[in-house]
Amino acid sequence: MAHVVTEPCVNCKYTDCVEVCPVNCFHEAPKMLYIDAIECIDCALCVPECPVEAIFQDMDVPAKWKSYIALNETESLKLPVISQKQAPLPTAPPKK
Repeated sequence: MAHVVTEPCVNCKYTDCVEVCPVNCFHEAPKMLYIDAIECIDCALCVPECPVEAIFQDMDVPAKWKSYIALNETESLKLPVISQKQAPLPTAPPKK
């Protein structure tokens, strides 16, 4: 099992989750983050850190965002690892 970044992260990219990840499984794209399912140890530390509630365990991803499971698997392999907090995108919604 692994965690998955979903739709609420698009055009947002808060990186609070990255700071708590003990294995550096987050990868950065221009408009969102992805989780490498192979590297993710399913610790769930990132879930409560996401201010837009974009991270789910793969088996708990809402039906409307199921496509993000495969998207995280493929895109994370193409993108660089991100391991430090950065400023969110200017289009990010306010933190909840």
